[in-house]
Order: sequence, then structure tokens, then C-alpha cells
Amino acid sequence: MSFDASADAALTATTFVPNTHLMAGLLGSRDEHLRVVERAYPASKIRVQGNRISVEGPDAARVLRLFDELVLVLEAGQSLDATKIERTIDMVADDLRPSEVLKHEVVRGAKGKAIRPTTAGQKRYTDAIDTSIVTFGIGPAGTGKSYLAVAQAVQALHRRQVQRIVLTRPAVEAGENLGFLPGDLMAKVDPYLRPLYDALYDMVGPDGAQRLIANGTIEVAPLAFMRGRTLNDSFIILDEAQNTTPEQMKMFLTRIGQNSRAVVTGDVTQIDLNGKRSGLVNLESILGAIDGVSFIYLSAKDVVRHRIVADIVAAYEVHSS
Repeated sequence: MSFDASADAALTATTFVPNTHLMAGLLGSRDEHLRVVERAYPASKIRVQGNRISVEGPDAARVLRLFDELVLVLEAGQSLDATKIERTIDMVADDLRPSEVLKHEVVRGAKGKAIRPTTAGQKRYTDAIDTSIVTFGIGPAGTGKSYLAVAQAVQALHRRQVQRIVLTRPAVEAGENLGFLPGDLMAKVDPYLRPLYDALYDMVGPDGAQRLIANGTIEVAPLAFMRGRTLNDSFIILDEAQNTTPEQMKMFLTRIGQNSRAVVTGDVTQIDLNGKRSGLVNLESILGAIDGVSFIYLSAKDVVRHRIVADIVAAYEVHSS
């Protein structure tokens, strides 16, 4: 990358894409990717000549760094789309290295698809799970909290770092409403556990998941089933933890045995406890100083569902504040 200052003090930056064949993926069909970048930096003028890209304007250096990062992603064998470019723009704005985030692979899914973090917040989250005994992933819907936790659990199982995976959620309607449902207790709470099953099926396939559940390698159960147990050599995930009471949270955290890791996920804006206090709220003030415990907070920037979900989450955050 090179820079020149013109007479009117506007900064001009230039970079060269090393392989011409990468230009099509970088710019997109009919330059649609280029248009995304231009909309993000309206004060900058971008010129493309062959494999040479020059930018003039106050954000010239940042725009060129963005293109350099996108080239690294392409060289790693990944494709680009408008959503990925928008997330990369956000990361560059935060002075992060998108290529390091987007190239990190957690595990291969059942169909060979690489499961990766796609935002800086998700990368911090997966890194924390790798290095902590207990990780709290707190953030709005659609940020991949549960999905990435299950991916990390499957990776740990594949590497034989643990002997089993335990997936659990509180059944917040454990009284009358569940009683009216047909079937035994597991049939009643199964709808609450369905999101964990869905993530598991993506990682090891429906047949693989059922086989691992049948032989006890993976256990999926309501939180009430954890009482009185000690979970050794396990990767334990507590999902929807905002719907635990403080007593339930303490009970869960004290189940952790030798050579085990735990991930606790939740969204403190979606508490369904009917006036009871959530065990996830203000928990960092109690546990934050403990070595081996990490708190990762995700935001609307980390939403990986449809772009409108991020906008909805951001609108609610503005309204709440």
C-alpha cells in the first residue's frame, strides 16, 4: 500500500491485488461488492484499474486496509458477499483484523462446512471458551451464542479433551403449563431443548446425534436434572440462562467437576421469570474476579441472522436506553 498527499491535502492511497483472478471475487458481480464499500465511505473516491485500486479522501488508508483484508479472506479460499463485507467494514472501523477473525475455524459440520466466527465479538467468544473454564456469552438473539458453544463442544469431543457433552436449559414453565402437555417429563420439556438439538444436528448430523445421545456421549436434559450431580470430563452448556434464578445458577455452576468446561449463554433482555430475579443479571459483579471465568458481551454488531434482525436489536437497545 502506498500513500500520496496532493496539493489540497486530500489523502490518496494505492494498493495492488496480487492475483488478477481475485478481482472478480473482490469487486463482485457487476461491482456489487464495490458499491457496498462506496456506500460505507461516501467521502472517498475509489478507482479500479486492472489489479490496481486507488482511493482518495479522508478515509483512504482505512478503505485500502479493508481491501487488503478482503484479499486475504479470498486467498484463504472463502467467498465474499454483501453481508460479509459489511461485517468486515465494521471490524476495520474498530481497528481489528477481519482476516484473522474470518479464517478461524472452530469445527467442520456434518456436511463438511466449516463453522467459523463471523464477527469480532464471536471471535472473542470462541477464544474465551478455548482458554477459560467457565465462559459466559451474553447478548441478543441471533449472535450465535448457543451455536458456537455447541461447535466448541463438538470440537473438544473430537479432540478427546472431554468424554461427553451435556446440554441443558431451564424449562421456565415448569408448573401448570407443562402439566397440560401430553407425554412424560422429557416429552414435555423437549420443545425447550429443540434449539440445542438443531445446533447439534448441524455439527454431527441427525443420525450421529441420536447415536451419541443413545450411548450417553451427549446428554440433553432440563436444568432440574443437574441437581446433585458432579460432571467430570464434560463440556457443559447452559442455554437461556437468563431464565435461571440465582439459586439455580449457583446449583449449575457448582456441578462442574474435574477436567470440565462450561459455557453459559443468555440474553438479559428476554427474561421470562414472571417477576423472579434472574441468576444471570449482575453476575459479573460476583464472579468476574475469579481466575478462569470469562464474560463476553455480544451486541447487535454480532447478529448473524438476516440484517434486519441486527437493526431490530439496535432499535430496541436505543428504546431501552
